[in-house]
Amino acid sequence: MTSASQPAPARPTSRDVARAAGVSQATVSLVLGDKWRGRVSEATAERVRSATQDLGYRPNLAARSLRLGRTRTALLVVPALTNEFFARVYTGAAAVAAEHGFGVVLYPSPDGTGPARDPFASDRAALDGVIASSMAADALGALHGADLPLVMLDSDPADTGVAARVNLDIADGMRQVTDHLLALGHRRFIHLASAIDSWTFAVRARAVHDALQGVPGAVVRTVPAALDVRAGREAAEQALAAPGPRPTAIICDDDILAAGACKAARRLGLRVPDDISVTGFDDLALATAVEPELTTVRLPAEQVGERGMTALLAVLDGRPAEPGSLPVHLVVRGSSAPPPPRS
Repeated sequence: MTSASQPAPARPTSRDVARAAGVSQATVSLVLGDKWRGRVSEATAERVRSATQDLGYRPNLAARSLRLGRTRTALLVVPALTNEFFARVYTGAAAVAAEHGFGVVLYPSPDGTGPARDPFASDRAALDGVIASSMAADALGALHGADLPLVMLDSDPADTGVAARVNLDIADGMRQVTDHLLALGHRRFIHLASAIDSWTFAVRARAVHDALQGVPGAVVRTVPAALDVRAGREAAEQALAAPGPRPTAIICDDDILAAGACKAARRLGLRVPDDISVTGFDDLALATAVEPELTTVRLPAEQVGERGMTALLAVLDGRPAEPGSLPVHLVVRGSSAPPPPRS
């Protein structure tokens, strides 16, 4: 005869953690809510964390949300799910969120640039805040209208109604690319520009022209293209086949456009970088998948997500978010070289 099944052990409570750590339940709440600094010692906080781990205690987030009036959920709005950059931004945001008992819902705006629709019947009931990457604040009216804290990433500093922002030094990245090509001896350029109307691409275009302004003999022609490989290839083919002296370098707004430019060069019988140099921007996985590998600008996408989520947590806690733009770095690879002789 089988013995009666034993009742499941009781789930550990915050009272059990407090007893094991030798502290009050209020102290346990402070430590697990990451609000202990300046209130309890590091040693006490460590005892609470150790007791939590030893007992396998997990806070009841649903009950906590009811007490605090929070759902511990943030919405990350991005222009598209197909771009690796935004996947990496999400990875960084989700990592910081998990450390603080938050979840992150990833939501693409329709048609890539907005306006973003409200994905919930009531965003105030479902969310604590919104993080938006590479978008205009006015594209978020349906979400921002509920007075949710809004943190903008890689977006126009002139946008109003923003609780905090995290930007990359995009202009400096494009200056680094242009200075690199000028130092190699290039003076005739194509700027293969994204046709997306957004702040981040407007900054890239302005930075290219500013960097070349006043350089003796420097000329640049801007050619817009949709942000995909085929459109980049077609636009670069037309620009390279145009009458007049051929450009010796193509500065691309994105690695995807740069891959298209490399294909255009091959179709026209040109060698990269012997006949023409090509540079990208973002340092996606694609940058090392093409041959030659792309000279490009590395954007710390995961750090953008981390800083964005940290900024939202600071705003919810009534603290100022960390100021300043994140630096970006030129990565020189095989797609750039001095221009051909007599070019």
